[in-house]
This record gives sequence, structure tokens and C-alpha cells, in this order.
Amino acid sequence: MTPTIGTSTVLDRQGLKRSDEDFLAKLLARPDARLMVLADQKPVILSNKDRTEASIRWLSQDELKMAGLPFVAEELLFLGTERVGGAGRFALGVTEHRTSHAPGALDMLRPVVDLRTLAMHGVMSPEDLSLVGQAKALVHWHENARCCGRCGGTTLIKDGGWKRKCWACGLEHFPRTDPVVIMLVIDKASGRCLLGHESRFAKQPKMYSTLAGFIEYGEDIEHAVQREVHEEAGIEVGEVKFHSTQPWPFPYSLMIGCIGYAKTTDIRINPDEIEEARWFTRDEIAQMAAGKHPQGWWIPGKQAIACALLDSFVKGEV
Repeated sequence: MTPTIGTSTVLDRQGLKRSDEDFLAKLLARPDARLMVLADQKPVILSNKDRTEASIRWLSQDELKMAGLPFVAEELLFLGTERVGGAGRFALGVTEHRTSHAPGALDMLRPVVDLRTLAMHGVMSPEDLSLVGQAKALVHWHENARCCGRCGGTTLIKDGGWKRKCWACGLEHFPRTDPVVIMLVIDKASGRCLLGHESRFAKQPKMYSTLAGFIEYGEDIEHAVQREVHEEAGIEVGEVKFHSTQPWPFPYSLMIGCIGYAKTTDIRINPDEIEEARWFTRDEIAQMAAGKHPQGWWIPGKQAIACALLDSFVKGEV
């Protein structure tokens, strides 16, 4: 099962040409150049009347101006070029207040919907979700990298938005990706897997998911899996296997999916990390995935890599 928020292959990111200002200028000058507008990191979309289908609303420069948003080339973030035809695709991050009060906002800049909602409801294609995820992560980074971490000076957008440079000390800043391990822990002897319920799931009291945590400096993936599971649930993990990865733009993480095999099974939760953890059978996970568990328990949907890990477990692949 492939998560619906993934790596977009629709566009050629043109990594070797981002620093070529003439190349970007020529792309913008083409009549087929299009822009994705994100209001407070939420994309402007097109949807049908029933709101069962949605897509990115790509705007031309003329449409952007008609909508009442000023066109500033230096603020645009280059996403890539269409693989057929080579048309440029860009993103522009603005405040939702700015879009809702723009003269043409009613026609061109609404609705705006957050990425998580679009993914959970399954109304947008994986390709569009991935492009929105790329743009959202990039916009978020720019909003939080306006000042130099070394000298405090103002940083300026460079390389089509894939770099910022301090005007004072010259230090270059690049978009970061936070590596996160997300692991399904399996007890081979009983054929069960370990899931937890976190306090951040307060509005979803019956949802259980795989454990996860950030990789620390000087730590490899295997050790991060073992450490996080022990810290959160008191379970000792031995062998760790790689499963898959997923870019996760909340705000800019790379989820590294792993399978960990338990050496112990007695759960001792750390209440500072999770509220509850328990072992589940394959049949229970299948019921939860189908929304038919007798206790009403459920697991994340297909938009998350946790679902892919659990799908492999149900199928007996891990």
C-alpha cells in the first residue's frame, strides 16, 4: 500500500538549474507558467459541488493580479517543470487574511483547505497531494528562516526558493528535512503487533497507531527504533528491518518506516510520551482498518505510512 502523501514524480525539479536566474525568468515569461497559492500553508483548490473531488487551482500571472495579489517574482518558490512541455510551476505563500480580502478572492482564491484534511478525505489525487506537500513544506521553511541563525541578519530568497542567503554575513541556509523513525513492533511468538495512543490524539480517543520518534544526532536508524520503543513503551527491540519511507510535510519530515521485532512483551508506558499501548492481533488490525472493531478502535488511513506498515502486517509480509 502506497501512502497518498508521497514523493511527486509529476514535475522535474530541475535541481541543477535553480540557481540560473535567466532560466527561471524565461519560465515565468512563458504563457503556460502557473502558480499554486497557499494561504497560511493551505492550498487554493478546485472542487466539485459535492466536494468529493478536488485538485490544485493553478493560476496564471494575469489571474493572480486579477485576484488582487501582487506579483513579485522574487517571492515565488520554484517547484519544477512539467515533464511534457516543460511549463514552469511555482508556489506562492501568503496569509489567509490577504486572500480573503483580495478584490478577486471570491472567484479565484477560495476555497482553501489544509493538506491533512484533503488527504484524510481522499478527495485529491496522490500526485496533487504530493505537490501540495512539497510546496507546504517549502513555504513553512521560508516563514521560519527569515533571519540568519548565526548573526541575526535578514536572509534573502535564492535559487528559486531552495536557498536563503544572509545579506550581512553571507551564510547560506537550505531547507531541512527532519528524519523520523516510525516503527511497527511485532512479537513473533504471539503474532501480535504493538500500537499506542498518544495524548495528541485527544479528539480521536479510539485511534491507535505505530510508535514514532525523531532520530537524534549521532544515531543510526536501528538504534533510534530501539531507543524510542523502550522510552515510550518499555519494550526491548532486537532486530530492525527497513520497510519504506514517506515525506511528511507537517512541517518537513521524512518518515522512515521500520519493522522491529520485540525481545520483551511487558508494556511499561512513559506517560510523558504516550497515554496507552497494547498488543493487537492481525484479525484485530484488519477489523480496525475496515472500521469494524467491536471496541470502535481504528488506525490511521491510507494517507499515512503507518497504514502501509499495518497493511504489510495483516498480509503476513512482515
